[in-house]
Amino acid sequence: MSLPPESALATILLVEDDEAIRRAVALALERYGFRVAVAADGLRALELFRQDRHDLLVLDVMLPELDGIGLCRRIRESSVVPILMMSARGDALDVVSGLEAGADDYVVKPVDIPVLVARIRSLLRRAAFVATEDHAPHDRLVFGDLAIDLGGLEVFLGGQPVALAPTELRLLLEFAAHPGIVLDRQTLLGNVWDYGWDGDSRVVDLCVQRLRKKIGADRIETVRGFGYKLRR
Repeated sequence: MSLPPESALATILLVEDDEAIRRAVALALERYGFRVAVAADGLRALELFRQDRHDLLVLDVMLPELDGIGLCRRIRESSVVPILMMSARGDALDVVSGLEAGADDYVVKPVDIPVLVARIRSLLRRAAFVATEDHAPHDRLVFGDLAIDLGGLEVFLGGQPVALAPTELRLLLEFAAHPGIVLDRQTLLGNVWDYGWDGDSRVVDLCVQRLRKKIGADRIETVRGFGYKLRR
C-alpha cells in the first residue's frame, strides 16, 4: 500500500468505548500508516491528550465519564487540533452538536474505513496547509477591523489575535480570496474540505456560525438561496 505524506508518522487519538470497534478501527488506521493511541472514555482521552502530542482526534459521540461533545468542547478551550466526530447513522442532533462544539468533520457509524481515512487525510492536509502555506512576510488583508496576516497565517480583530482551528482558517481564507463574491456551499465544500460530500452541507453552515462568533456576526453575509460572502 502506498502511503501519502499526510499519513506518515501522524498520530491519531481514537476515543471509542466499544472495544470491538476500537480495536478494528485502530488496526485499520495502523495499516494505512497512522500511529494510533486509544481511549475508552472521555476523561481518559482528556488525560492522554494533555500528556502527549496528537495530530488528530477521532471521537465517538456516546462515551462514558465525559461524552464526545463535552470532550470536544474541553479540547477546544486550549487547542485547534483537528477533530473528527463519529455519530450514529441518521442522528442529526449528534452531528449538529458535534460541529457546534468545534469538531471539523464527522463520519457516521457503522464506520466505512475508506471514508474515515479520506476524512482524516483531508483534515491533516488542512492542518498542514495552515502550518506551511508560504506568503511574503508583509502580505496582509484588511477588512475593517479584521486583519489577516498571510505571512504568519494569523488573524486579528481590533488588533487582538483570534484563534482559529485549521478548517475555520481555511474557510476564512477562501472568503478573503473572493471578497464580496457569493460562494455557494458546494464550492466551499470542494475548496475548503477538499473532497466530495454526500449532500449534507450543514458542515459549512455550522463552521460559518463558529467563524462568525470569532470574527463578528455581520462579517460574513448570508445570501439566502445561494450561499455566503465576506463583506468588503
